[in-house]
Amino acid sequence: MILLVPALADARVGGGTNSGSRGSKTQQAPAPTQTAPTAKPVERSATPTQQAQARPAATPAAAQGGFFARNPFLSGMMGGLIGAGLIGMLFGGGFGGFGGMAGMLGLLVQLALIGGLGYLAYRLFKGRSAAPAAPSPAYAGGMPRPAEAPMGRSLLAGMGGSGAGAAAAAAPAGLAIAAEDFNSFEKMLSDIQSAFSQGDLAKLRAMVTPEMLGYFSEQLSANASRGVENKVDAVKLEQGDLSESWSEGGIDYASVAMRFSMIDVTRRIADGTIVEGNPAVRTEATEVWTFLRSRGGSWILSAISQG
Repeated sequence: MILLVPALADARVGGGTNSGSRGSKTQQAPAPTQTAPTAKPVERSATPTQQAQARPAATPAAAQGGFFARNPFLSGMMGGLIGAGLIGMLFGGGFGGFGGMAGMLGLLVQLALIGGLGYLAYRLFKGRSAAPAAPSPAYAGGMPRPAEAPMGRSLLAGMGGSGAGAAAAAAPAGLAIAAEDFNSFEKMLSDIQSAFSQGDLAKLRAMVTPEMLGYFSEQLSANASRGVENKVDAVKLEQGDLSESWSEGGIDYASVAMRFSMIDVTRRIADGTIVEGNPAVRTEATEVWTFLRSRGGSWILSAISQG
């Protein structure tokens, strides 16, 4: 009996995977909502992983050494003079010899040079200590970052009509999302599923990013290689809300959590036999779809994240 019952299909558009790009948030999980309390970060993306480049820590002044360690020329000169004085002392001149006027004059010259170098070192050291510290930025990262958007609270039953108006009013802080935007998201949910079921890449190209088109093309090719095709019909949005919205680099982004039901089956191309799914049973899925648009342009799908 179990072997005769068709398995539930998970071959809808996206194939139940986490793929696409969410701009600078690609490596972050979408913000939780009532519709999708948990969602995974994108696992497959053309956006390179952004690894923070650690800045080298400033070396403390103590670790840099004293004044003479930072000024080897002066330390070498003073060492040479002291050494010359010691040699003179050993041979009857310099510090301890006092062997005539020349020795005394040489001693005075050495003491004057040593005193002058000491004074120069003192002035340089004092000047460095008195140098004003560079002003620190008002925020550690430069400009202050906007506060993270809170969890979306609106249940967009259908995302259209009054539901879309309520969604726009209760949307998280960030990019303003209007009622017509929610209507576009709901329509694209159905249109993209339909175009994928028909294997119509031309229609998909107008609704998704080139990256997502490549993933969908791979999925369709894999189905064709297996001799099957996925059919998704009667898509209905059951619940949805805005996860987060933002702008960067002249591009607007909106991540929308959607729970939808559908008839999802996979048939064998040769004879139409159902190999996955049940045409009499509606299945549900909860996903976070991220859309993007250029300023003044239309929304297109850029990522799908699973719960």
